[in-house]
Amino acid sequence: MAKLKTGRHTSALKAHRQSDTHAAANKEIRSKIRTLARQVEEAVAKKDAASAKKLLSETFSVWDKAAKVGVIHDSSASRKKARLSVKVASLGAAKA
Repeated sequence: MAKLKTGRHTSALKAHRQSDTHAAANKEIRSKIRTLARQVEEAVAKKDAASAKKLLSETFSVWDKAAKVGVIHDSSASRKKARLSVKVASLGAAKA
């Protein structure tokens, strides 16, 4: 293989390529989190308990996975899960 003319910074170029790839993946995950959270909020606003609970479990899963790989902080995921749970639980309590 021919010697690259880039010299010592080939590792920096690779790191930059990797950071672009990781940033795109993280952006997609954060977008999915926001979309699901918004859908849960809309279901709560419509007082649709069944779909809110279904979406809540899916949202929890995405938040947990994002926290596991470090896209968002563990505490941030936990806090958001708790706040959304309270909203969905109040929806069930209002019917009772």
